[in-house]
Amino acid sequence: MEYNLSELQKIANYIISEANHRTLLFYGEMGVGKTTLIKKIVQLLGSTDQVSSPTFSLVNEYHSPKGKIYHFDLYRIQHEEEIADIGFEDYFYDTEDWQLIEWPEKIPELIPEPHTAIKIERLNSEKRSIKIENNK
Repeated sequence: MEYNLSELQKIANYIISEANHRTLLFYGEMGVGKTTLIKKIVQLLGSTDQVSSPTFSLVNEYHSPKGKIYHFDLYRIQHEEEIADIGFEDYFYDTEDWQLIEWPEKIPELIPEPHTAIKIERLNSEKRSIKIENNK
């Protein structure tokens, strides 16, 4: 599916409606708009928290009427042990919580099951392609 950057609310709603799981993995090159899309998803889930990229903290927590939302940015991870050290697996115990993970390819052995993969590709400066794959 293709979309314009001006259609972020529409595509965020589409992701929420099509995802069979609350663990969402965001794949795409740097600057493709993963964080911007996640901000819109967090807003649509009802959070009024200020959303920012957790690049340096690795994870940010937001609150919403639909449960806690954890936003992971794994860009800086060099080894899977780094994320394991912060108790990464503990974030997946409550099935009511949402986990939004950027750069999941950095932790191939720790990717939680089940999950929904969201693959974003830049088509041009204003247009993107998105593919949603529900695992299990």
